[in-house]
Amino acid sequence: MSYSRLNAYETMWLFVTFDLPVTTDKYMKAANKFRQNLKHDGFQRFQLSVYARHCGSRESAESHIETVKDLVPKEGFVSIITLTDKQYGQIVNIWGAKEERLPPPPQQLEFF
Repeated sequence: MSYSRLNAYETMWLFVTFDLPVTTDKYMKAANKFRQNLKHDGFQRFQLSVYARHCGSRESAESHIETVKDLVPKEGFVSIITLTDKQYGQIVNIWGAKEERLPPPPQQLEFF
């Protein structure tokens, strides 16, 4: 049995971005079902409306793309972005600190 090393140019990352309406109960239910189905297919939440999944090959990525196409609700907008593992490794992520207001300083008592 021979083992081949994963190639950073052949393994893929899929990103699914979406903007789905949530103005009615029906739309909200469809959007939630879409998110749950993405999770069931191995996607992890990357940001609020962005989910990502690693695929070991281009063929695997194409299979998952077809699955996502079947999951898309009738209303809304969905994009699927593919990146090689090499490209994914070049993403620059920046986490900023939350701005928090400092509590007011304590009142000083003056006796004079």
